[in-house]
Amino acid sequence: MLNLEKSLEAFKEAKTLMPGGVNSPVRSFRGVDGNPPFIARGAGDRIFDIDGNEYIDYVLSWGPLVAGHAHPAVVKALAEAAARGTSYGAPTLLESELVRLVQKAYPSMELVRMVNSGTEATMSALRLARGFTGREKIVKFIGCYHGHSDSLLVEAGSGLATFGVPSSPGVTKGVAADTIAVPFNDAEAITRVMEEHGEEIACIIVEPVAGNMGCIQPANGYLDTLRTLTERYGALLIFDEVMCGFRASQGGAQAAYGIRPDITCLGKIIGGGLPCAAYGGRRDIMEWVSPAGPVYQAGTLSGNPLAMTAGIETLKIFLQEPEPGEADASRALTLKTKKLVLGLEAAARESGVKIQAHQAGSMFSIFFNENAVRDYKTSAASDQEAFKVWFRTMLEAGIYLAPSQFETLFLSLAHTDEDIERTIAAAEKGFAAVRKFRQS
Repeated sequence: MLNLEKSLEAFKEAKTLMPGGVNSPVRSFRGVDGNPPFIARGAGDRIFDIDGNEYIDYVLSWGPLVAGHAHPAVVKALAEAAARGTSYGAPTLLESELVRLVQKAYPSMELVRMVNSGTEATMSALRLARGFTGREKIVKFIGCYHGHSDSLLVEAGSGLATFGVPSSPGVTKGVAADTIAVPFNDAEAITRVMEEHGEEIACIIVEPVAGNMGCIQPANGYLDTLRTLTERYGALLIFDEVMCGFRASQGGAQAAYGIRPDITCLGKIIGGGLPCAAYGGRRDIMEWVSPAGPVYQAGTLSGNPLAMTAGIETLKIFLQEPEPGEADASRALTLKTKKLVLGLEAAARESGVKIQAHQAGSMFSIFFNENAVRDYKTSAASDQEAFKVWFRTMLEAGIYLAPSQFETLFLSLAHTDEDIERTIAAAEKGFAAVRKFRQS
């Protein structure tokens, strides 16, 4: 039995100091009927809790740590940067250096504005789209998460598509009414919405590879449909690649699927584990952002030297040219992820447990579902009780997963073949536990 006595005491105290004891809801482990380990440190692909337990980590701070925890080059550069000052509130050369690295992988981002979180990036991108087009309505997809700004905390009613209603207290009906929510991967639904409301719509915002209903890829031709419709009706296409950026491929989903959006939102990896995000796109659109244009957006710590430094060092590692005859970092990581996913599928078959295993580059998800998963509705139909059993078994075996079937998992360059073999062996026990649970 995993000893988490110190973590439990720490969590009890935290709940007296912070809502639910956490600063981001999923960290509470409520979805798996448990209490979270409190982490003391990380190294490579491992994290260590205050009780002395060691885990192979597939959360990786929810995606940013593509080079692994505490990579020596990142740590060294951060220490040197901090010694020079943590923030200036003034321009630095570091900002331009990071933007150039981003543009190397994302040529669609002709101008880039740095911000501090994915929520800031998507919120700012929506304001820009509305300012640029002079329209007020936006389209999002059910199950796609774009941060916690009011316009995007919206859920849909019944039918193919509907005008949104607030999904959180504090979001006004007026704000939600300007958001149209459509099922993901449903070409008929989005086509109908654009036919009826296209002239009113400022933009379509989409996770081109969804990450918050589990990892779900776009259906064949679906992103092409979004691109065609936005061009036809004069709306902007926004790719939220905060999660799938540098993950779906080296150039993200837009490179993997050959689609050039008007605006792209990035985060996570570009900050190397520090708070950092960005939005950018066509020059003529981005020139509407202040101080170049009238659409206001600002941030005291945007482009701060510590986040820029961590992002630069991380992208240098990830984007470096491979040795002749070797795969680049992105390709190598994709192949490593494929090895793990195939192993998990085999382990499930051996145990007689049906799963759906999805992969996009170095992102992956396991759904306890006998049927194909292609949108929020089919994802939500997965067996949550089975996942809880599997999750707890994996945690006991020292495998740290996201405490929700709806969260995507990640690999880093620090994960080894031995780690993958150990994870598959633990998964075999986990699937056996699921089978036993279902038989009881």
